[in-house]
Amino acid sequence: MNTPPYPVLYSFRRCPYAMRARMALLVSGTVCELREVKLADKPQAMIDASPKATVPVLVLGDGQVLDESLDIMLWALGNHDPEKWLEGDPASLIETNDGAFKYHLDRYKYATRYDTDPIEHRTAAVRILLNLEERLSHNINLLRDERSLSDIAILPFIRQFAEADRAHFDSLPLPRLQSWVKCHIQSPLFCGAMVRLAPWQPGQAPVMLGSEHAH
Repeated sequence: MNTPPYPVLYSFRRCPYAMRARMALLVSGTVCELREVKLADKPQAMIDASPKATVPVLVLGDGQVLDESLDIMLWALGNHDPEKWLEGDPASLIETNDGAFKYHLDRYKYATRYDTDPIEHRTAAVRILLNLEERLSHNINLLRDERSLSDIAILPFIRQFAEADRAHFDSLPLPRLQSWVKCHIQSPLFCGAMVRLAPWQPGQAPVMLGSEHAH
């Protein structure tokens, strides 16, 4: 089997885990082949690389596979961290986001699937967001004025919560957090990570992420 010249990222544009992986790869300057996945028809090559078959999956040139979004972020930033995202980032913020907040977000947004009371879980999620609002009273971003790993790891999930009911999110007493979300989703980094692609097909010309060669 021929080893690809660049890492290969299997991704899904709207998946928050894949979003944060793409942003870390971009900011680190990591050039990789981007393969958009159709979740209803996952490519066999991705399943072969990672049998759990969830995005994102990063296949490195040496055959190593990273199939957790935070591992991909840390790998990319460990190679090159020009904005010093890794400095002073408490794991607790991301742990709360990936744990309690994601739990309530899913049961709010997908209440029918989980057979839950969406308002109960929305209220619990807002309690977590109020802690972030308080943090933003001290700095422009969650830990400092400049963006860091915590901001980018958490952003896609806060965005997903906001989009579940935009009018409700905008009505919440979270002016700093609302501004923070707006600022980040309008940034060149986020826009660059959200390029629209057709689902990848074997044999097609590579589409590169993080390169002047991007199609």
